[in-house]
Amino acid sequence: MRVVFGLVLLLGMGLAAFAVYMVNQYMDTQTAALERAREAAATAPVTVEVYAVARPLTYGEQLTKDDLRLIPYVRDVLPEGSYATEEELFPMGVDVPRIVVLPMLENEIIMASKVTEPGVSRGLTALVEPGYRAFPVQGRMAAGFGTLRPDDRIDVYWTGRLRDGREVTNLIKSGLQIIAITGDTGGRDPQNVIVQVTPEEVALLTQAQNSGQLTLALVGTGDMSVSGPVTVDNSALTGEQDEAPAPESPAVEEPRRCFVVQRSGTSRSEVEVECSD
Repeated sequence: MRVVFGLVLLLGMGLAAFAVYMVNQYMDTQTAALERAREAAATAPVTVEVYAVARPLTYGEQLTKDDLRLIPYVRDVLPEGSYATEEELFPMGVDVPRIVVLPMLENEIIMASKVTEPGVSRGLTALVEPGYRAFPVQGRMAAGFGTLRPDDRIDVYWTGRLRDGREVTNLIKSGLQIIAITGDTGGRDPQNVIVQVTPEEVALLTQAQNSGQLTLALVGTGDMSVSGPVTVDNSALTGEQDEAPAPESPAVEEPRRCFVVQRSGTSRSEVEVECSD
């Protein structure tokens, strides 16, 4: 009996020791997990809530309270010009909307550069920088080219006839900035865009539109180079050279001849004599 009691006591002590071991292992695991969580929290980027648009918006639309959504954004890389409070976005009250000047996608944060100042009208005057003018340009682009957007940059080519009858195509302006789109931009018909130009460029583009046909070419994103003069005529396509006029033969001066009239009775004749200078 004592032997059985001793065996049970030993088994109980073994089970107790195993239980203590398992509890220690669990506690160590939990402590390690908690420590890792603290380290991750300490190194995780800090986020703040900023306002974004809840739906896609394009040029000319009103930005109202119903179009807003708060989203988390990493504080250290938050761009300047964002809005964290409703008072910052609508300082004149939510009843005074702001106008979108650059298209925004859903969940894109609202930037000061993409909306007008509070209370500014919907017109183009809100988009034109001081010293510049808004000017509509009508030109052709290849079918299926895609959709032009505000803030895109274009080159403008003029095709017309010169005084000598030659038809030429010239690059007249390079890198003009589109500030608005009017009408469809996906067909074969001339496209209408509004660009920001100087008063001198207004005169140039007006003359170009009245005297020929304009073609628009999209400039690549980030390409800030300005193209130099470009002129192409039909000879650049066909390889033909304009024929130079044949040189004129020098005039040959004929020798001078002098005559006197001689009469014999009723007859009359001319006799060549040496000329006297």
